[in-house]
Amino acid sequence: MRLFKQYTMKTKTLHSLSRWLGFASILLAIPLWAWIVRASRLPKFILPSPTDVWDRFLKALNDGSLLYHTGITLSEVLLGLLVGVCFATIVGYALAKSRSLERILSPYLVASQAIPIVAIAPLLVIWLGDGILSKVIICALIVFFPVLVNTIVGVRAVSASLHDLMVSLRATRWQILWKLELPASLPILLGGLRIGATLSVIGAIVGELVDADQGLGFLLQLGDFQYDTSMVFVAVFMLVALALSLYGVVTLLEKRFLKWQK
Repeated sequence: MRLFKQYTMKTKTLHSLSRWLGFASILLAIPLWAWIVRASRLPKFILPSPTDVWDRFLKALNDGSLLYHTGITLSEVLLGLLVGVCFATIVGYALAKSRSLERILSPYLVASQAIPIVAIAPLLVIWLGDGILSKVIICALIVFFPVLVNTIVGVRAVSASLHDLMVSLRATRWQILWKLELPASLPILLGGLRIGATLSVIGAIVGELVDADQGLGFLLQLGDFQYDTSMVFVAVFMLVALALSLYGVVTLLEKRFLKWQK
């Protein structure tokens, strides 16, 4: 019993330390970045220093441009993620329950993944316009497939014996869905949502890089055209912050809804 308590305390200590590894790596990367800038003596328009990027961040933050463009990109990401996850979950559940429907649609779904989203993004902008709708659709398309696959795997991973038990208890289709299939497949579904949350940021930026006059993708292009490399770094770091924030939200959802796994 004493050894078990010591092992538990040691595990908790290691787990708490691992949470700070990412933050510690960032603190180590910044001095290394500054040293590379000084050692290479490259001009600012090629490789700015951390202080240059920080000053540019404060300038964009104070004039309101950074928050405005970040808000535009965030709205595209959230809407695209919502549309992609909802559609993928519905289609994935239908495919999981029908083998024949899966055989019919699988070739088209797999073929759609062979086409890079960058290749069809200009077409979507032409068809849907250069507004927010095209960015949302591009974002939803890039989120769709990983969430779809996880939905199929999650629903089919439900124990057949538990399903038969629910049927023997005369449970309706909706009761089986909400009381058995959804809770049992939730770990895999949230795993797909974690992947989709990070990919949604990529989808929004791809749409903005094709044609946009607002958003973080626009700031990337603007910084590139003006040789404002510090602005490019600021936009990239904001994209990373968005992706990490969405990933963290899904992680919190997992902790909230999957307490029974512990």
